[in-house]
Order: sequence, then structure tokens, then C-alpha cells
Amino acid sequence: MGLGDKISNQAEELKGKAKEAFGNATDNERLQAEGQGDQASANTKQAGENVKDAAKNVFGDKQ
Repeated sequence: MGLGDKISNQAEELKGKAKEAFGNATDNERLQAEGQGDQASANTKQAGENVKDAAKNVFGDKQ
């Protein structure tokens, strides 16, 4: 996984946390849901990158 991917996924997760927190503070359910969705998306992308890393460790850089 590239460093850029890690940073991008982390930034998306932090953005989601901020949206969710702002939604909680303002009782805005739509913003809360968007924030949770952003976090879930970032976590899914991160899991996919972890699978790629594991495959590289097992199979080397032949792929």
C-alpha cells in the first residue's frame, strides 16, 4: 500500500468523524449518517489495502 493511500484513507476517516461529531452537536441526523458512512468507506478501503499488503507478503512483488 502506498503512503498516499494510507493518508487518503485516514483523512477520509477523520472527515467522517468530524461530520458525525458536528451532526451530534447540532442534532443533524443526516450529517451524523454521512459521517458514519464516510468512516465506513474509509475503513473498507483500508481493509482492502491490508489484503493487498498481505498478498504481497505471501506472493512477493510478482503481481
